[in-house]
Amino acid sequence: MLKSLRNLSDEEVVVFWSENPYAQDFCGEREMQWGLPCDASELTHFRKRIGTAGAEKILAATIKLHGERAKEKEVVVDTTVQEKNITFPTDTKLAAKIVRGGVKMAGRHGVKLRQSFERTVPKLLAAQRGRRTKGGAARAHKAARRLKTIAGRVMRQLDAAVPEESRDRRWVETAKKILSQKRSDSRKIYSLHEPEVYCMSKGKEHKKYEFGAKASVVVGKNGGVILGAYSLPENDYDGHALEPTLEQVERVAGYRPAVAIGDKGFRGQSHCGQTEVVTPGRGKKNASAYEKRKARKRFRRRAAIEPRIGHLKSDFRLDRNFLKGQVGDAINLLLAAAASNLSLWMRQVLLRLVWALRLFQKKCQGAQYPLPA
Repeated sequence: MLKSLRNLSDEEVVVFWSENPYAQDFCGEREMQWGLPCDASELTHFRKRIGTAGAEKILAATIKLHGERAKEKEVVVDTTVQEKNITFPTDTKLAAKIVRGGVKMAGRHGVKLRQSFERTVPKLLAAQRGRRTKGGAARAHKAARRLKTIAGRVMRQLDAAVPEESRDRRWVETAKKILSQKRSDSRKIYSLHEPEVYCMSKGKEHKKYEFGAKASVVVGKNGGVILGAYSLPENDYDGHALEPTLEQVERVAGYRPAVAIGDKGFRGQSHCGQTEVVTPGRGKKNASAYEKRKARKRFRRRAAIEPRIGHLKSDFRLDRNFLKGQVGDAINLLLAAAASNLSLWMRQVLLRLVWALRLFQKKCQGAQYPLPA
């Protein structure tokens, strides 16, 4: 929780805990500890042990802090992209990584290559810089084909040498798929170390394509408590993500919302199980003024989820996910939502404390008692 609350890495949060007595008190210590609580890698093992189910229990605990007020009948739902820690994928870049990784793997398995390509690969990558110049397009295209040929040669030798039971076999199969995929193929692989990543185009002007996992977030309409955070394993239509997200809300929060308010990405269905799905669009032909006012108020309130998602990304480590695999996507999203709920609860406690102090001061002034220092 401290990691997500303070937006720290595993290494940074361990050092932060050893220096901050308030962080130690938050974790249950009663005396100041001067050493490191654990090794940073132990946090990785802990996340693997608790899995997605354990992260959902943490989110459920933060929802319980807000009491029954968090369980609102009407909720707001939206989707966003949780970007993965990968570079922008190109065929040339992936081929170069395959060559370099394959040469290292050949050394581990005793495969003797004709050359290591230590000088060839940098020269072929340097040829890509003039791709948009007058005479550089043909040179860059030729260098890219040469790089892909070298990668295929290395992989053919590794394919025959790496046994099926080896841990490196999955990497070899992933590299073979990358070299064989075409531009128009579906389910393309964009990363060697994160093959589950998929490409999304959300229509943003500053960022045409994003690579990671789509995340569906459910927030209470008035209270702003995050009741569900579901990471989609596939790049599905937003409406298809609504049912598993509401099922997660039922598991975590213990109830089923009556109304889910979404944007036009959720159009096409009026109900999802027992939950009514409301999207902006043409209203009823003979709607009364009250119904129009109620719908307008709903959709104005729906826009409040956008800054909520923005804070998840900028303050609670949802901007770029460094955890591995689809399980890492789900855990990072759930912990970010739990940290956001805990931060909201702490602000509410502080506001109540300030209000109580002001009320006490007014009573002291009315009774002509001296104010406390």
